[in-house]
Amino acid sequence: MRVTLERSNLLKSLNHVHRVVERRNTIPILSNVLLKAEGASLEMKATDLDLEITEATVAQVDQGGATTVPAHLLYDIVRKLPEGAEVMLKTEEDGGSMSVISGRSNFKLQCLPQADFPELSAGSFSHIFRLDSAALKGLIEKTQFAISTEETRYYLNGIYLHAIESDGSLMLRAVATDGHRLARAEVEAPAGSEGMPGIIIPRKTVSELQKLVDDPDVAITTELSDTKIRFTIGSVVLTSKLIDGTFPDYQRVIPSGNDKELIVDRQTFAQAVDRVSTISSERGRAVKLAIADGQVTLTVNNPDSGSATEELPAGYDNDPIEIGFNAKYLLDVTSQLSGSESRFMLADAGSPTLINDPTDPGALYVLMPMRV
Repeated sequence: MRVTLERSNLLKSLNHVHRVVERRNTIPILSNVLLKAEGASLEMKATDLDLEITEATVAQVDQGGATTVPAHLLYDIVRKLPEGAEVMLKTEEDGGSMSVISGRSNFKLQCLPQADFPELSAGSFSHIFRLDSAALKGLIEKTQFAISTEETRYYLNGIYLHAIESDGSLMLRAVATDGHRLARAEVEAPAGSEGMPGIIIPRKTVSELQKLVDDPDVAITTELSDTKIRFTIGSVVLTSKLIDGTFPDYQRVIPSGNDKELIVDRQTFAQAVDRVSTISSERGRAVKLAIADGQVTLTVNNPDSGSATEELPAGYDNDPIEIGFNAKYLLDVTSQLSGSESRFMLADAGSPTLINDPTDPGALYVLMPMRV
């Protein structure tokens, strides 16, 4: 193989694919990126056996071929080359090593044979639809923070994506929860998503996808089956296994009888929560909200370091109520809201609270209270 290409093109593609590769691997081939030169492009592929990413970039191919080299090492080399440089990748006759040549720099990397590189066999996909990049990005960003990191409840370690009938129209809905909070977002379901299976997209796949959907004008082709999902974003193809589990019936934890409405200025409220929580301990990040006519008082008590209070004006004309929340969870939710106001629907101090985004009726958040 002998191929020449611009450093910027090579770096951009390597940046996308090398992130999938785990730093520590017991299987040597999984530390490598597969390079395949043919026609007028260089294709790169990396996998961790659950997630596979492929990207092709324009290149001058003098001699076609394929090999695998350490992914992070190649990325670091290319990253440190000067801007505007041309890079030549050339394998030796025996296929045991590959030279990376640019200007006066010459690196020689150990290769492993292409035949050893695992394929994530996708099988056949039952549903195919196209979704605007901005719509997919919105679904991810509004729910990702609530994904559980608790490995024992593995079925919560991702975003649950499904099509659902809502107010007479079909919506594509994303839900994530960790048992303490729940985030739900939805967009109009695209053609082709009707009857799709409810699927759980793993946390790592969600994270990689979020980094790829940065161009708002790109339409993303999504293909899915019961066990796999594939996203095609321009020249990038991301294929992932799905979490094999049953997502809980999240509708049961969304309260419907919460009748006490609290409206606060989103930014003022978030800044106040951030300020008073400075004094909270790492273990107990509870902030107490004492809500009465026209105002809310935020209080944090930490036996080791002191206390903090702050008063805010608020829209509230119901019976006074005191309720506690994890300060970090409050900040996570308010940072997802796009309007100038936050709307809390409360029941009592021990029941889940509903938080709405007045500017986005499809977004909804549920927070479990804390004892304070």
